[in-house]
Amino acid sequence: MTREQNTSDAFTGLEAAIVLIAFVVVAAVFAYVVLGAGFFTTQKAQETVYKSVEQSTTNLLLIGNVYGLSADNTNITEVRFSIGLAPGAPTIDLTKLNIVFSTPSTPPVILTVGNTSSLAVFTAREGGTGSSLVSMAQNQQIEIAFNVTPVPPNTRVNIEIKPGVGAALPFSKTTPSTITTTNVLS
Repeated sequence: MTREQNTSDAFTGLEAAIVLIAFVVVAAVFAYVVLGAGFFTTQKAQETVYKSVEQSTTNLLLIGNVYGLSADNTNITEVRFSIGLAPGAPTIDLTKLNIVFSTPSTPPVILTVGNTSSLAVFTAREGGTGSSLVSMAQNQQIEIAFNVTPVPPNTRVNIEIKPGVGAALPFSKTTPSTITTTNVLS
């Protein structure tokens, strides 16, 4: 064995060690990236679960009866009812609240909050008096009122209240067989 062979063997071992260290460093970096992606995915999944729970629970409650008002004692032309917040529910932005109203003979109408008497607008007042509100807080009872296309007797009406966040509150009522000025929809 000559001295040159020993040196080349040493360099081959050193080269192998450098390559091995490079592989270990690359593997460590790759593992760090994979773990980081896993932690990020887990965090996003957790946020999704919390958001889903928040949106799946309804924060609104129907309080009392649903009334149908008539000017001519023939058809219902206005609907009124009161809503409130469930215990522990956060304040609701009424500007993001939509109400969908329909009957078997009329297509759904999407109503938004406002001060006019249009068929596409509802009013929200505390206790039915005062100016129109834009938000609803705990312990408030808000009266919702809106005009509808004339609804005849014995007609099923479908109402769905859709807040900006949380589950919708759907309910169906039927107009009475004899329409008077003020009617309780059952």
